[in-house]
Amino acid sequence: MDPYVIQMNGNSSLPSVLDMHVNIGGRGSLPEKRKGRKARWSVRPSDMSNKTFNPIRAIVDSMKVKPNPDKTMIALSIGDPTVFGNLPTDPEVTQAMKDALDSGKYNGYAPSIGYLSSREEIASYYHRPEAPLEAKDVILTSGCSQAIELCLAVLANPGQNILVPRPGFSLYRTLAESMGIEVKLYNLLPEKSWEIDLKQLESLIDEKTACLIVNNPSNPCGSVFSRSHLQKILAVAARQCVPILADEIYGDMVFSDSTFEPLASLSSNVPILSCGGLAKRWLVPGWRLGWILIHDRRDIFGNEIRDGLVKLSQRILGPCTIVQGALKSILHRTPQEFYQNTLSLLKSNADLCYGALAAIPGLQPVRPSGAMYLMVGIEMEHFPEFENDVEFTERLVAEQSVHCLPAMCFEYPNFFRVVITVPKVMMLEACSRIQEFCELHYHCAEGSQEECDK
Repeated sequence: MDPYVIQMNGNSSLPSVLDMHVNIGGRGSLPEKRKGRKARWSVRPSDMSNKTFNPIRAIVDSMKVKPNPDKTMIALSIGDPTVFGNLPTDPEVTQAMKDALDSGKYNGYAPSIGYLSSREEIASYYHRPEAPLEAKDVILTSGCSQAIELCLAVLANPGQNILVPRPGFSLYRTLAESMGIEVKLYNLLPEKSWEIDLKQLESLIDEKTACLIVNNPSNPCGSVFSRSHLQKILAVAARQCVPILADEIYGDMVFSDSTFEPLASLSSNVPILSCGGLAKRWLVPGWRLGWILIHDRRDIFGNEIRDGLVKLSQRILGPCTIVQGALKSILHRTPQEFYQNTLSLLKSNADLCYGALAAIPGLQPVRPSGAMYLMVGIEMEHFPEFENDVEFTERLVAEQSVHCLPAMCFEYPNFFRVVITVPKVMMLEACSRIQEFCELHYHCAEGSQEECDK
C-alpha cells in the first residue's frame, strides 16, 4: 500500500469527515497510540521566563503600604519625565510626528535595523571627528532598553559574565540573567561622586567576562564622569581586552557645571557599543526609539558582531516607522532653548532638593551633576525603628505620602533615590515632608547624645 493514503471506513461514497483518517506507512486503518508524549496537559513557563526578575517591580509590588489619606501622593519614584505634565516635549517635536503621519509614507514595514535615511541622520548627528560614524554603524531599536538587550545578546553567551555598576539600573541584571549570563557588580563610590572603584572593577575580570557596562550619566546616581576618569576606565578595558557597552541615554542631560564626554570619543582601540535614544533628551519615553552606535575603529568587532546585531534585530522588526519618519525634523528643528529649559528646571530642582535634604540630620544626599536623579544615604543607626531602606521608604509613604525608591532596587542598601523632574512646588513640599518624617523618627546614636544636644 502507498505509505500516504486516505482510507475511508464504511461503504458510503460520501463519508463524513469523522470517518476519515490518514494512514501513514500502510499500518492498517486503526490509529496507533502516540509515542513519546503523554496525552495530558503539562504547560510550564520557560526557563527564560523563570530567570527573568525585575528587582524594582519585586520590591515595589511587595510594598503593601497605603499612603496617608490626608496628604496628596507625591511620587518621586518613576523615571518618566512626562508624569506631571511640567516637562512637555517641544511643539516642533510634536509637529514632526504629525507631519510624518500625514505624509502617509511611513505606514509599512521598515528594515529591521531602521530606514537608511533615519540611520544616516543619527550618524550625522552623533558624528565626532575623533569618533566618526556612518549609517552602517547605526542600528535603530525599540527604545534604549532594546538597544541594551541586543548588545548583551550579541556580546555574551550563557555562562559568561558581564560587569555591571552598583548602584546601577536594574534592567542590566534583568536582561542578563534571563539569558543565562552571570552578573558581576563593580562598586561606585559615593564619597567620590560615584566614580568607579577601578581596582575592584579590574579584580572582577576573568576569561569569561564578555563586556563592561558603563552608564554615564548615571541612573540612579545622577553622576557625570570626568574625562580623566573615563580615560582610566578605558585603560582598564584596553588592558584586559574587554569591550564596553556604554549606556549613554542621559548623554546630553548634564548640568551647566559639568561636561558630558561620549566614551567612544576618548578611545580608538577599545570597541564600544553606545546605546541612546529619544526618551530623555526629547522627553518622549513612550515613543520607543533608541539606537546602537558601533564604534570599532580597529576592526575588533569586525563583521561578525555587526552581522550578529542585524540578525538579532530581525527577530522583531524594529522601532515605530512614524517616529523614524519624524527623526530628521526632531533632530534638526528642536530649538536649543527647549534643551536649555529642561536642564535649567532639572538643575534648579537638584540644587533645591540637595540643599534641603543635606540639612536634615540622618540623611546624606550626594549632589548630582546630570540625568534626573539624586541618591540619598540614610544613616540607619539614627533610625533604629527601620531595619533597612525598604522599611524606611515604606513608612515614608504611609506617613507622608512621599514615594521614593529604596536603593535596594539598585543593589545598594541604605540609600534611596529621588526623581527630580517634578514641579518645583511639589519638590519643596516633598522635601518638607521628608524633613518632618526624619525629625519624628531620628534618634541619637549611642554615645553621641552630646552632639544631639547641640
